[in-house]
Amino acid sequence: MINQVKDPAIEVHNLTVSYSGSPVLWGVDFTVPKGELVGIIGPNGSGKTTLLKSIMNLVEPGGGYIKIFDQSLQNVRDRISYVPQRETVDWDFPASVLEVVLMGRYSSKNILKRLTKTDHELAWDALKKVGMTDFANRQIAQLSGGQQQRVFIARALARQSELFLLDEPFTGVDAASEEAILTLLGQMKQEGKTILVVHHDLQTAKAYFDWIILLNTRLIASGKKDDVFQSDLLQQAYGGRLTLLSKVGDLLKEEHFPIREDKI
Repeated sequence: MINQVKDPAIEVHNLTVSYSGSPVLWGVDFTVPKGELVGIIGPNGSGKTTLLKSIMNLVEPGGGYIKIFDQSLQNVRDRISYVPQRETVDWDFPASVLEVVLMGRYSSKNILKRLTKTDHELAWDALKKVGMTDFANRQIAQLSGGQQQRVFIARALARQSELFLLDEPFTGVDAASEEAILTLLGQMKQEGKTILVVHHDLQTAKAYFDWIILLNTRLIASGKKDDVFQSDLLQQAYGGRLTLLSKVGDLLKEEHFPIREDKI
């Protein structure tokens, strides 16, 4: 099931990506409307992260093409922010929180530019939005997982992008950080930003997102969440895992077990 939209933020057409000859994405085709908070869901190994990397041209597709704001990536790169998985980042890099956020003010066209007063104001505003101004001079290695994630989102905000790609921003964060990030994503949507989020938790996906891309190597469905969260479509994506996920979710609700610890 595919919901095609007019004037999309992203168009993906017949995208195929393989690693060592094995397809990770196969014939994926969908469009994403502007100004939506989009969740990319599917079982482990379904190609969610590869999809984001393909949009950013970090992996070479074997077929198909992607258009962003009806243009190629090279023409709109400065209108996009990408936040990778937290475990892929070298957190021992000697930089303060403010320095990391200021990195968002550079682009491929002005990598050697001198930072201005406006750049610093935008960085501070981004830190304020994620609630991290008190940590501006702290080394990033000294932060908790949730705090580190918020700093990287602040760096993305400092770029003043129109499209944001976030790879599992809720993984390894405390409950307070998750709530703060979710609130921030909602505010970004209200400002007309388009946000794509790789998300691994089927239990919360419907509550968090308005538009869903459901993957399992192939596209299973793409559209409004109520259209995608259908038992037959979820069964196609998750198979036997869906029953297990459902049982775990019911158990957590019945026994009032926490989904995560309060602090990490």
